[in-house]
Amino acid sequence: MTDGYDPDFLGIPVPMPAPPMPVRSLPAPRFTVLLDPERRLAAVTAVNIDGSRLRDLPRTGEWHLDRRVPADEQTGPAVYARNDLDRGHLVRRRDPGWGELDEARAAAEATFTYPNAAPQAAGFNQSKDLWLGLEDHVLAYAETTAQRLSVFTAPVLADDDPPYRGIRVPLRYWKIAAWRTEDGLAAAAFVLDQSELVDARDGGLAIAPLGAFRTFQVPVGEITALTGIALGPLSDADILDRRGFREPAWRPLHTADDIVL
Repeated sequence: MTDGYDPDFLGIPVPMPAPPMPVRSLPAPRFTVLLDPERRLAAVTAVNIDGSRLRDLPRTGEWHLDRRVPADEQTGPAVYARNDLDRGHLVRRRDPGWGELDEARAAAEATFTYPNAAPQAAGFNQSKDLWLGLEDHVLAYAETTAQRLSVFTAPVLADDDPPYRGIRVPLRYWKIAAWRTEDGLAAAAFVLDQSELVDARDGGLAIAPLGAFRTFQVPVGEITALTGIALGPLSDADILDRRGFREPAWRPLHTADDIVL
């Protein structure tokens, strides 16, 4: 089993998105994390998903530091202790868990390294209707259409993210799903905004009710505007453009039926 994100997985070249800051490349089975050592969080994650070969595996694996990276360049367990922050998988446990059983299990367990985690308020990390619901919808699309997908996910590493326990807690997250159609490459982009949810003033942490979460489908180019990340061919593959959706630029998502794929 080859380690790392495969840019030719869709049969159309889709290079790894390129962050504007120096990063450490951390390949793993079927996915890659680009870690920003200054922020101690991922700037980009990329995973290949074969919807025709996905397995429903029991949860195995324990969170651990990545031995390839100094501990002080990772957001480790101390940030998540005794508060309402979850270690949110960026590459989800199930995403690379496809194919032969041993390979699928090894790939799923490889997602439990701290560079593949980011601090998410427990409500949105566990909500079936918001961020997880969106991810489940993308995976269900891959399974029901036997599609191959490449999925890119990371926090928006903004300069004004609030400080907390030696890191800055991201207030937004982004995700892009890409797949191949008869017309070529297609991509859909999403942003989750938890800025009204996390209050880290005075060194503490307060989590507001779940209703403060907001999830949007956005033009792919908005991800570059938010992050400075170069997206290559993804920028010209936006499904919103193909379907003629021009307004609003950020489409609020309330249920899976609002998602355009």
